[in-house]
Amino acid sequence: MTPETLTTPDGTRIAYRDHAPPLPGHRPVLLLHGLAGHMGEWDDLVGRLLAAGHRVVTYDARGHGASSRRPPTTTRAAHVEDAVTLIHALALAPVTLVGQSLGGHTAMLLASDRPELVDSLILVEAGPAGPSPGLPARMADWLDSWPTPFESQEEATAFLGHEAWALGLEKREDGWYPRTDRDTMIDSVAELATNAYWTQWSRIRCPTLLIQGENGTMRPDEPTAMLAARPATSHTVVRDASHDVHLDQPEELCEAIVNFLEE
Repeated sequence: MTPETLTTPDGTRIAYRDHAPPLPGHRPVLLLHGLAGHMGEWDDLVGRLLAAGHRVVTYDARGHGASSRRPPTTTRAAHVEDAVTLIHALALAPVTLVGQSLGGHTAMLLASDRPELVDSLILVEAGPAGPSPGLPARMADWLDSWPTPFESQEEATAFLGHEAWALGLEKREDGWYPRTDRDTMIDSVAELATNAYWTQWSRIRCPTLLIQGENGTMRPDEPTAMLAARPATSHTVVRDASHDVHLDQPEELCEAIVNFLEE
């Protein structure tokens, strides 16, 4: 499916796909990917959610994929506003938000700031913990470690760990390159280096599910603190999954999401 595009108030182009539901009357689901990712990471989950009767929308965050590569700003507020613009443009509200990693953080802030737009919230390896002073440097080291250009998508898959990551690359004459700008990616996590978001987390009132990978990267005490702050939050751990739960165990992830929504 060829992506459609919309333009946000600050002129950023956002590429998205609106996957039509096979059945009427099911709540829409908006999927938000993580840092340096792309909406194609969700393809396996999209098919499963469609089969369960949901309308599903995916999009490339600003600075990612087919969206504007170098947007005018990469603040947390700008990322939230992009999702809000998409929700309004496609008449998705009230919507279920499913966000992984940085996309989960965006979904969390949206649910806190614009509760009237959100029906339920599902966080995959994402939460309010912070500050994290070393995060930008770690992201820079990770991005700099990519041996680009990759000679083939197979080489990229072997290095990045998942075919879905390789499918997000672009082909040029001399090989395969990321569809992101290094400095834009580092800027995208700048606020997480100095801020924590527990106040925003405590304000959320919609039903919420926290999903961890058994071998994920959340801080060890973060899920416990999240549940203490909001005891009604549901929580599940997906076995044999890393930070990329949606790529490691898409069937188990979909089962957890569908069961939560059916409750």
